[in-house]
Amino acid sequence: MVVWAEYQTAGRGCGTNQWESERGKNLTFSILIHPKDLPATQQFHISMAISLAICEALEQYIGDVSIKWPNDIYWRNGKIGGILIENTLKGSIIMESIIGVGLNVNQRIFKSNAPNPVSMWQICEHETDREALLKEILEAFERTLGSKIREQYLSKLYRRKGYHPYADKEGAFMAEIVTVEDDGHLMLHDDNGKERRYAFKEVQFII
Repeated sequence: MVVWAEYQTAGRGCGTNQWESERGKNLTFSILIHPKDLPATQQFHISMAISLAICEALEQYIGDVSIKWPNDIYWRNGKIGGILIENTLKGSIIMESIIGVGLNVNQRIFKSNAPNPVSMWQICEHETDREALLKEILEAFERTLGSKIREQYLSKLYRRKGYHPYADKEGAFMAEIVTVEDDGHLMLHDDNGKERRYAFKEVQFII
């Protein structure tokens, strides 16, 4: 089941983050799925699948699309899309998953204090058919959901090559991405030769 809202009065991201979306300009939609025998330990597969599906659809319109771990969609150094996934478990199995997506499509100006939003209109300077784009995303998602996609996901990661600035509770440091583990943890290798392992929200990308 897919629900597409023309406007959200209280769009939200992870934690206390808010999502700004001008009425009738963007894609704000949720997908309800019932995975078949997917253990909770493999829930990150859903995140990889929807991230790759959005990238595949966007690449028909724009280049330089990547996934900022774990599942923000980036164009160069700007955030063009965000994803929020909420799972319901039955024992150790995922019974259902709601995948919320916000994608900046035809919005020209952003008024919130978000640091780096960008839209397809700002990149292309023309409007995009949102319904056609949504259809392309859903078709790509169906293809990727049951596939082995970990290597594809790793190849699309933002900052997947070279050393870049990050920060954790101990302060700022330079590091390169080693991998993302099956359960979604990010592995970094800092410029002092130390390996660092993070769950979501434990490390910040300095942009």
